[in-house]
Amino acid sequence: MANQALDWGKLDFSYHKAEYRYVSNYRNGEWDEGCLTTDDQVVLSECAGVLQYAQTCFEGLKAYRTVDGRIVTFRPDLNAERMVNTAKRLVMPPFPKERFIDAVRQVVKANQDWVPPYGTGATLYLRPYMFGTNPVIGVKPATEYQFRIFVTPVGPYFKGGAKPISLCVSDYDRAAPRGTGHVKAGLNYAMSLYPLEEAHRSGFNENVYLDPATRTKIEETGGANVLFVDRDGNLVVPKSGSILPSVTRRSLTAVAEKFLNRKVIEREVLISEIKDFVECGLCGTAAVISPVGRIVDHDTEILFPSGMEKMGPVTQQLYDTLTGIQMGRLEAPEGWICEIC
Repeated sequence: MANQALDWGKLDFSYHKAEYRYVSNYRNGEWDEGCLTTDDQVVLSECAGVLQYAQTCFEGLKAYRTVDGRIVTFRPDLNAERMVNTAKRLVMPPFPKERFIDAVRQVVKANQDWVPPYGTGATLYLRPYMFGTNPVIGVKPATEYQFRIFVTPVGPYFKGGAKPISLCVSDYDRAAPRGTGHVKAGLNYAMSLYPLEEAHRSGFNENVYLDPATRTKIEETGGANVLFVDRDGNLVVPKSGSILPSVTRRSLTAVAEKFLNRKVIEREVLISEIKDFVECGLCGTAAVISPVGRIVDHDTEILFPSGMEKMGPVTQQLYDTLTGIQMGRLEAPEGWICEIC
C-alpha cells in the first residue's frame, strides 16, 4: 500500500507495511555493517534458535512530525540500553547502542514519507527486534542472530480519546522474582496472552499482576507499568526487581518532578492500599497513559475517585505535558529528542 493511499486521520493501531526496514546479521562473533532493504520477508531454518527456545527480544518507540515540521524520535538511547540489557539476560550478543540509534535514524529517514502529519493523531511506530537464526536442537544459545527494525504508521491507541479501563487482579504470575520480568523478552508477552484472553472473556481490559512471592504487592500489567496518584497529588510508582523499566514511565516521573512540581515516590505498593489512591494509569509507548477507572480483586471492587468517564486531572497533566514534549509544543529536557530531519 502506498503511503499516499492512507487516510492519516483514520488509521488504527495496526500494521501497515512501509517501504524500508533495517537488517544486520551476527555471524562468526560479530555484527555485519547492516543495511536498509525493501524485503520484508524473514526466512529461517525450521530448527532456528528463536523457534526452538524463544531467543528473541524487542523494543518499541515512535517517530513524530512536530508542530514546526521536524521529524524526531523520543529517547532512543533508553531503548538501546534496555535492549542491550535484555540481550545479555537472554545470552544474545548485544547490538551496540550507537549502532541502534544510527539504525533508527536510517530507517526513519528512509521512510520519512510514512511519518504522519502533525495534528492527525497518528505517528510512525518503530519495532526493533532480535532473534536467534541458526539451527539449534540442544538446549543452548544460538550462535547466529539477526537484528531488524521495521516501521509502520499507526493511529492513536484509543480512538476518540482515552476512556478509563477496568483491570482485574490476575491469579497467574507474570514473572518469577529472579526471572526475566525486568527485560523485554518475547517470552514474557507470550506468557501473558492466556491470562489476557481470560480477562477479556470476563469483561476486563487487562490484568494487573501481583508479586509471586507474597501476592500482596502490585507489579505491572501484561504490557504496561502502573502509576498511582495519592490524595496529596504525589505520583506513586510501584517498585520491584521484576518490573520492566518503561521508557514512558521514566519520562513521566521526570515530567511530574521537573514540569509539574509534583513529588514522585517509588516504593512497594500493597494491593490492600490501592483503595486509598485517587487516580491510576497504565503507561507505555503505544498509549502514553491509559487511565484506569477500577480494579477488581476477586470479590472486591475498587473504584477510583477519578471515575470511569475521563482521565483524572493529574493523569491528564502528565499526558498533555509528555505529548507536548514529543510533538515539539513544549521544550524538551536535554537529550530527550533525537532529530532525524
